[in-house]
Amino acid sequence: MSTYTAVVLGDPVAQGRPRFSRQGGFVKAYDPAKSRDYKSYVRMIAAQHAPVTPVEGAIEFSLRIYRAIPKGMPKYKREAAKEGRLRPVTKPDVSNVLKGVEDALKGVWYKDDSQIVGYGVLGKWYDERPRIEIMMRELE
Repeated sequence: MSTYTAVVLGDPVAQGRPRFSRQGGFVKAYDPAKSRDYKSYVRMIAAQHAPVTPVEGAIEFSLRIYRAIPKGMPKYKREAAKEGRLRPVTKPDVSNVLKGVEDALKGVWYKDDSQIVGYGVLGKWYDERPRIEIMMRELE
């Protein structure tokens, strides 16, 4: 059983709703620029920690999202946030960040996101360094 991890620094970006355009009588769907750029960034970082070939079997996926502590937060709340007692209830939500990360890792860490049969840790916390921590574990 192999485990792969990656840390992507910076503020997490949620997967945006698809945009649509007409080209030659056909409707084309595409990702918003912000989502597309973030997925490329995640893919680039994850490729440095990727298996030689994408995993083909069942996998378990974990994602920890760390948001920056707001500058205007009172000191007592800042302390609670640092200790993990106060968690972010702001956007982006976990599921939309997860969707973008899963899409970014498709073809890099695994062949298709249908291989994800379970989730480990999923959640948002505050930290001085905004980032996401990704972990994928092969199941046998």
